[in-house]
Amino acid sequence: MTTHTTRMLIIGSGPAGLSAAIYGARAGLQPIVVQGLQPGGQLTITTDVENYPGFRDVIQGPWLMQEMQAQAEHVGTRMIWDTITSVDLSGPPFRAVGDSGDVYEGETLVIATGAAANWLGVPGEQELSGKGVSACATCDGFFYRGKKVVVIGGGNTAVEEALYLTNHSQDVTLIHRRDSLRAEKILQDRLQAHPNIKVLWNKAVDHFVGGDTGLTGVALKDTVTGEMSVEPTDGAFVAIGHAPSTELFKDKLEVDAGGYLIVQPGTPKTAIPGVFACGDVMDHTYRQAVTAAGTGCMAALDAERFVAEREFQALKAG
Repeated sequence: MTTHTTRMLIIGSGPAGLSAAIYGARAGLQPIVVQGLQPGGQLTITTDVENYPGFRDVIQGPWLMQEMQAQAEHVGTRMIWDTITSVDLSGPPFRAVGDSGDVYEGETLVIATGAAANWLGVPGEQELSGKGVSACATCDGFFYRGKKVVVIGGGNTAVEEALYLTNHSQDVTLIHRRDSLRAEKILQDRLQAHPNIKVLWNKAVDHFVGGDTGLTGVALKDTVTGEMSVEPTDGAFVAIGHAPSTELFKDKLEVDAGGYLIVQPGTPKTAIPGVFACGDVMDHTYRQAVTAAGTGCMAALDAERFVAEREFQALKAG
């Protein structure tokens, strides 16, 4: 068992965690990033990325995360392959224990554990992921310009994604397994008034249809009659919500109704001074790589201020 100490401990290695690491390292905080179960975060399972600033051509998600990690290491970040299993937030120093048995102590803690899209778990979904099946319309909708698309779900996320997709497609279908939507009324009104969106009620996805060339349709089962049908489509967007990775912080930090960590508005500050949350673990609204990176930067700047203030107070007391 080894104890690793740092002035800035970062849990998570997606755009938020690595951006925090880059800024923290340049401020001399010698950050340690514990990479977690999915090093690089959700972008490592995203193929084409066309909306990250600075690249005129389409880039690959895994490549972008490799570059971010290399940049973080270049300026002095230590990357450690481990998964945190428990945390003690009674510090500083804040303490985390890894699956390896190693202990990590940080004068500040940056939580960048991210979120994961909820999936339906039906046949063909994972096989056709990136080949017509997606969980992010704002990430991938552009690739379906002028094509037929479907959105699966009935909450705010599904209705927002369907409305967003009308920017690219004249033929958007919302598929919902009930006969009424859970989305806010204002969103429902916009959906129903839109000429390019139709709704299929009482339909559950049985499986996704396609092959080597990609998705060709969605097999549906009527939830009232049990009748089977196939809806032809070029793209399917699963929009049944996201699950933030906050299990570690249960009963330690406040979360909202969706399970996202609560921060002071406009900041990455949690209720515990010195503990910051950034990226998708605290952002249920935007959930983009560029916004995650932005909040990672904010967390590092606030962590730097926190450390400087502690040093100033120690000097005054000494």
